[in-house]
Amino acid sequence: MTVDIQIDRLTDCLVERETGNVVGTKYVERNTTITKKECRGWKFDWSTTQKNGYTVYELFVEGDDTVQGRISLTIDGGVADVDIVESAPHNYGHTGKFEGIGGHLFAIACQISFEAGCDGFVAFTAKTNLVEYYKRTLKAQIIKGNRMYLDEEAANILIDKYIRK
Repeated sequence: MTVDIQIDRLTDCLVERETGNVVGTKYVERNTTITKKECRGWKFDWSTTQKNGYTVYELFVEGDDTVQGRISLTIDGGVADVDIVESAPHNYGHTGKFEGIGGHLFAIACQISFEAGCDGFVAFTAKTNLVEYYKRTLKAQIIKGNRMYLDEEAANILIDKYIRK
């Protein structure tokens, strides 16, 4: 898959667009198969990434069971390899309920990478037209073509912003 998520801005956790309030978050590993019904409105069929051996993590606002975004990844060859990253449909674009979803999802991947002993390294394949964008917003680097990675320094920036509080 190719990664196609907008990083609206790197925020201090998630920011509610309407009020500007910063909200606390949590993420959990999805231990059950995502159903077709749960994929309605989403751009991707999340059950496929699970069937392909990727683990899905879901992002929530504390005290709310509404999924704000998802990321799927697997640990492979000393790196967290990302398959899909997506904001929930109610967070799409500049009119979404929360800002910071994309950056937060990548921070989760970085955290999982550190926990797996991969020094925060995260690899992903970007849509070709987003390579420069990810270099600028996430400090991602090119492996080859549109294959990219986040190194330990970039990972720590994201984790400091979204997870270490």
